[in-house]
Amino acid sequence: QAQLVESGGGVVQPGGSLRLSCAASGAIFSGNTMGWYRQAPGKGREFVAVITRLGNTNYADSVKGRFTISRDNAKNTVYLQMNSLKPDDTAVYYCYGSLGLENYWGQGTQVTVSS
Repeated sequence: QAQLVESGGGVVQPGGSLRLSCAASGAIFSGNTMGWYRQAPGKGREFVAVITRLGNTNYADSVKGRFTISRDNAKNTVYLQMNSLKPDDTAVYYCYGSLGLENYWGQGTQVTVSS
């Protein structure tokens, strides 16, 4: 069955870094795109970054120059390297993958940026 599992969240001070990982099932990982959304308390889910099967990437303006999405095809894993973190980056981060007509979502991992 299709499944995605995120890890790597935690608490970090402003200016710090975290790397999130998303381990995906083979079926989802073989789809056209994988990526990350985030959701802060009381707000809607916000696009963060996406990567295609061939490695092309796109980012939200709010994270350009600070976040990097990548994938390891041998491990069926997508990563989100987050640098220069700000308090506004605090959110639950969700990994997703597209397959056919559906998007599949992980359970989320909490990122808290606070001094």
